[in-house]
Amino acid sequence: MSSLLDASEITHEQDVVWLEDGLDALDYVRQAIDKTPRRANKPRYARDGRMVGYAVLDDDAEPDPDSGLYRRRVFFLLPHDRDSQPDGPYAVGAPGEAVDPRTIQPKNPGAKTDRSQGRTTAIASATP
Repeated sequence: MSSLLDASEITHEQDVVWLEDGLDALDYVRQAIDKTPRRANKPRYARDGRMVGYAVLDDDAEPDPDSGLYRRRVFFLLPHDRDSQPDGPYAVGAPGEAVDPRTIQPKNPGAKTDRSQGRTTAIASATP
């Protein structure tokens, strides 16, 4: 999945709910579109790692006519992500679906930044 979702996929977002304090400490979060039975409650989470946030949809959002489920963004981190393993596989770089949580707003897919890509540390340590 692309980190920059098509804005047309998230037009009915009303709010983003963060489940953890201290988002400033997170360089990136992963994002995905999940199908959920409700537009506002905390969705179920069936991945490794932890959910750190989710989108709430407005009253105009309609479920898929075939499944009856709503398409909503969820934000999560896996056990091998930089917050848990700073020297791990994403010490520099980031997963394709990762974006800087500071750039996420309802209806805005978010963006990759130097910080989310781990370039801040690499640049700082390379400076004489």
